[in-house]
This record gives sequence, structure tokens and C-alpha cells, in this order.
Amino acid sequence: MKKYINKTLFLIGVLTLVFTSCSDSFLDEEVESSYTPESLNDELGFESAIIGLYQQMSTLYTRSSDQGWVGVWQVGTDIVWPTQPQGIEVPYYEYDLLTADDNAAYQTWNFAYNMIENANSIIYNVENPTEEALNIAEDDRKKISAEARFFRGYAYNLLATLYGGVPLVTDPLSEPKTDFVRAPIEDINALIEEDLMYASQNLPQIDNTPEESRVSRYAANQLFAEFYLRIGQAKKAEDQTNLIINSDRFDLVDERYGVKADQPGDPFADMFYKGNQRRSQGNSEAIWVLENENPSDVRGGSSGNPQQRRVWGAGYHNRNGMLPADSLGGRGVARIRLNNWVLYNLYDDTDMRNSKYNIHRRFTYNNPDFELYGEDVPYSGPDTLFIINPYTLKWGHFDPRDTFGFGMWKDFILMRLGETYLLKAEAQFRQGDLAGAATTINILRDRANAPTVSASDIDLDFILDERVRELLAEENRRITLMRTGTLVERANRLNNDAPSGMQIQGLTDKNLLFPIPLREIQLNKDGDLKQNPGY
Repeated sequence: MKKYINKTLFLIGVLTLVFTSCSDSFLDEEVESSYTPESLNDELGFESAIIGLYQQMSTLYTRSSDQGWVGVWQVGTDIVWPTQPQGIEVPYYEYDLLTADDNAAYQTWNFAYNMIENANSIIYNVENPTEEALNIAEDDRKKISAEARFFRGYAYNLLATLYGGVPLVTDPLSEPKTDFVRAPIEDINALIEEDLMYASQNLPQIDNTPEESRVSRYAANQLFAEFYLRIGQAKKAEDQTNLIINSDRFDLVDERYGVKADQPGDPFADMFYKGNQRRSQGNSEAIWVLENENPSDVRGGSSGNPQQRRVWGAGYHNRNGMLPADSLGGRGVARIRLNNWVLYNLYDDTDMRNSKYNIHRRFTYNNPDFELYGEDVPYSGPDTLFIINPYTLKWGHFDPRDTFGFGMWKDFILMRLGETYLLKAEAQFRQGDLAGAATTINILRDRANAPTVSASDIDLDFILDERVRELLAEENRRITLMRTGTLVERANRLNNDAPSGMQIQGLTDKNLLFPIPLREIQLNKDGDLKQNPGY
């Protein structure tokens, strides 16, 4: 909101200066604020605005100015240690440092409300069309509104999960506003439900989207299921997952395919190789894949320089005798490291998701000029924290033109069928259907060659454990644990053995919500934007 307020105040100031300095008749015109969406009256204008929502969405994943941004969503949870923090993520494991002036909380808030403002402009203009816009077929106008409503629902669901009740803005802002108040969470949830219902009914089938990176009605179903779980409506959540599972448009990847199918590997690893992630590339369980290309190859191919590989991957190149390599996932710096619970206690021995093609654990000297070339690198000492530490290969990426690894140029799988089954299992568990939840989870465990489970094994902790096995480094772990209210207990129980300087400190129930950004409270001079308790 601050962005739009400041932009408009600046524009008003400039216009005031111009009109008090000139009186020529050609300057006597109707002055409209910078909010005026003059281009939103034809198909090309709406298409450009919708593409802008995807570009904005991508910035959540491609931020490089704060390399620790990726770590914000993983450190201080139950799965990683902050081995080499950059800075922005520090208050998210040293929770006693988390204040209302926190930069990550502010950036998240700003991202969501920018998305909401842009979506509101599209929705308002397509649902209140100009005479020119009326030339767009009604079904096409519904699709435009549905796509914008998906993103508005996404943004408000993010805000509700992280902050609770927040200001509710449903129309484009036409003038500066400094009297926002927090709406009840029930009102926020009602808008999200309305938006996602509209989106799920009016977005196209996945095979009929304009480009395969665009959201379909099944992406709306997936988001809808997560939303219903958050608000405690498990039966509706299960219904949404069934719409995806029973659509006959998705299948779990259980056979080798794609760019490395002729090399040693397994089907689970195949999904995460560059060139394999999209449906058109053979990924049959992809529901929504946000495309990301090297800007050197595709102009505007990325909205930033993604840091996922560098944050998750080991800094093995710092070890004498080691060179960055494709087989090792490229060059990382290990800002985070998988914790001991994940590495040594989480997976069964036969679980494919723990294979050497998915989690790299042992190194061999790979520099031909090194005297120990071809021999195993000893796994011992402090190097196991961030140089030869085990790491997920899901974000592995190597470009021989950039061995330094300035950015990670591969797609982001935002929604896939594996998570759909996990959402369904959680919904079944919350309805008391433990046998059904076990059956659903066993579909994933069968694919992974892991031992099957029975109803007596099922509880929320087991489902959250299974989410790590299946979605490690894909899911936003912080949001999952905040949504389920389990952050404090699981982080303190499963991540309590970190080395000195990496330990979780000060985590309490207040951290189940983010602080409302102090900058927003201060700018909101004519309203009472109340702070969350404890901040």
C-alpha cells in the first residue's frame, strides 16, 4: 500500500506545480491519478495486466538482493539449520530479534498488497466494462476475472495465514488512503472463498490455458483445498482434492522420462531436472509450473536472479580438489543445511525420495588435476556443515557458461499432484477417516518404494513428516507449520540439536503470526492498524 500512496502523492505534487505554473488552454484537461487503468478496455490491455500478475508472482521466488530470502521460509522450522545466514533470515530462528520493523515481514506484506491492488484493477474493469471492453466475449471476460481472482485469493490467503485479519481492499484505490483497519478474519476468508469459487468455475481446463504456465481451474482447486484446511472445513478440502485426482488429467510420475532418462536415476528425481518440469516436457503431475529462463537466452525470462540452488546446495567447490559440476547440481553456498532429523531419522532405507539422485550425501574428488582425483572425500569435521554437507538436488542447476552460478535458471513447480494427495490425506485425517488417510498416503509411498502404513500410523505429525519426504525444498515449510499451528512444537522438538550460533531461540506461540509491519502502521495515520499480540 505504501508504494501506491507514495506514487500518487508524488504525482499530485507534480501536477499541482504544473498547473499553478501554466494556464494555456491545451493544459486544461481532466487530471486522473496514477491509479487510472486507461489500458484496461480491450483484450490486449487485460492480457498485459494479467501477465503482470505472473511477473509479480515470480518475484516471490527470484529475489536476489536478499540472498537469505529463501531461508526466511525454512530456517527456524523443523528441517534446516542456518549455516551461513545472509541477514534477512536471522530473526526467523533467533525469534527474540523478530520485531515489527522486520524487513521480511514488510516485504511479504508489500508483495501481497501490490498483487491485490493490481488484481483489483483488473477485476473492477472487466466486471464493469467500458463500451469498448464490452466487445470482449462474456466468457472471455469471465476468464480474465477468474485469473485475477485466483491471484487475489492467493494473496489474501497468504496474508491471512501469516498475519491473521488484515485490511480488506476489494476495489482499486482512486486516491491516497491512510485510514485502513484490520478486517475480521471471517471477512477475509469469505472473500477468498468467493474468489476461489469463481476461479475454479471459470478458469479453463489445464489443456486449454493460453500458455502452459498459466493457472487452470485445477490450480484453483489446489489452493482452495489448502484454504479450506486452514479454516477447518476438511470435507470441502477433500472435495477440492478429488476434483484434481479424479479429473484423469494428472498421474504421479512413476517411470523414467526426459532429458536424463538414459542415465542412472529414478522417476522422482526426473521431475526436477531442467527440461523435465513442465507438462509438455513429460511431467504428468504438474498442476502449475512457473516458467523461469536465463535472461541471456530469453529476454525477460526471469524477474530476478533466483538463489534457490545457492541457498540449498553445498559449497563443495571450496574444498580443494572439487569443481562445480552438473552431476553435483552446480555451485552452492549452503546458507541452510538439512538438519539431523531429516538426514538420519526421516526416511526409510528404501525410500526413493532419499536416493542419491535426490539427496546428495557423499563426494568424490572431481578435479582431474588434483592428486586424489577419483577418491572419496572424507566426511568429517566442520566442512560437513556447509562445504560437503548433504543437500537436496531438487534445485540443482548447472550452466557451463556460468560456473559461478549467478542465478538458478530453471522452472518453479508451484503445485503438483504429490501435494494434492497430501492435502487429501490431511483432510481425511481431520474428519477422523484414518484408514482413508493411510490409503491416500500409501499411493505416494508406493511410488517412492517406501513401506506402506496403516490407520494406526496416521496422525498430524505423520502427515507433516510425509510432507517433508515428498515436498522437501519445494514447499514453504514455515507457511505449512503456521497454517497447521504446529510451528512451535515441531521446531523445538525436531530442530533442537543445531550447532552453536544456529540454534532456535525465543520461539513462542506469538510467532504463529508475523508482526504487522511498523511502516504500515505509521503510514496509516488516520486509522488504527492494530499490531499482532506480543510485537
